[in-house]
Amino acid sequence: MKLRTLLPAALLGALALGRAGVAHATIVERVIAVVGERPVLWTELLRRAKASRVQIRLQTSDPNIISVQETELYKELLEHMIDDRLEEQQADRAHLSVAPEEIDRGIANIAAQAQAQQGRPVTAQDVLSEVRRRGMSEQDFRDEIRRQILEGKLIELRVRPRVRVTEQDARAAYQRWAQEMKAQQPVDVRILALRVNPPAPPVVEAKMAVARDLVAKARGGADFCKLVTQYSDDVSTRASCGSHGPQPLASLVPAIQAAVREQAPGTVSDPISVQIGQDVAIVILMPLGTAQVPPYESVKNDMMQKAMLDGLERARKQWLQELRQKVYIDVRL
Repeated sequence: MKLRTLLPAALLGALALGRAGVAHATIVERVIAVVGERPVLWTELLRRAKASRVQIRLQTSDPNIISVQETELYKELLEHMIDDRLEEQQADRAHLSVAPEEIDRGIANIAAQAQAQQGRPVTAQDVLSEVRRRGMSEQDFRDEIRRQILEGKLIELRVRPRVRVTEQDARAAYQRWAQEMKAQQPVDVRILALRVNPPAPPVVEAKMAVARDLVAKARGGADFCKLVTQYSDDVSTRASCGSHGPQPLASLVPAIQAAVREQAPGTVSDPISVQIGQDVAIVILMPLGTAQVPPYESVKNDMMQKAMLDGLERARKQWLQELRQKVYIDVRL
């Protein structure tokens, strides 16, 4: 079972972005970590980081941002490499190995995932061509696939026996998943905003009194859109009944997110005091709809699987931490 992706998300995307170069420089070899008796070399880290460095340069040309992001990349990747060394030691002791045909199947699976996402034929050769175009050699890519297949075998052998998933675990996973789904799905919210300026207590109380009166009118049958047109200080949404259009719930300020979650679609909220940028405002919400989350029973099997994956990841981290305590590790980066 894979706990990490076999290929960066960008390689499972369009497989069609333009080339991006990585500046060449003279590389001086040095040991950046020691795990047990095995060193981790600077050139090994650079080779593993090559594709990600290309992605960083696709996103920005600012040298300061590149430097910061690469520094973080190297630190994170070195931790992964230390874990890889520990897992390789455990694999040797357990006499585990990965055959070439298993790596071929792994690449074929990646091609199948890309094909499903893009809706067009994608072959293993397409994947390898894109890997090379992204700055990683085919051998380095195959080595990465081998590492992750080996990790999967170790998880089955050493980690899975530690994990037991219950109905309670599945329901907890469902609650987390439901919240994530709601945060990612777009929602449409009508907002009547009363700007508080200056944000002094008497002004806040006066605006709150106006807001409470408007809520009473709306709940009593007054047209919410007309109230927005007449009273809202948000000029940009007066003509659209207080709506900015569908937007991810997670993009709204926390107080508005909480109100949208609690408020039934088509109903009017109590007045809420919020900080929007430099402004303080009293807002009244009318959610038009939120993401529809399927009931637990219809996704129970998926949630059991999700709970298992979450449990495996926690158990894997604990197992690796236990291994680190038993092995000499010297980080020099």
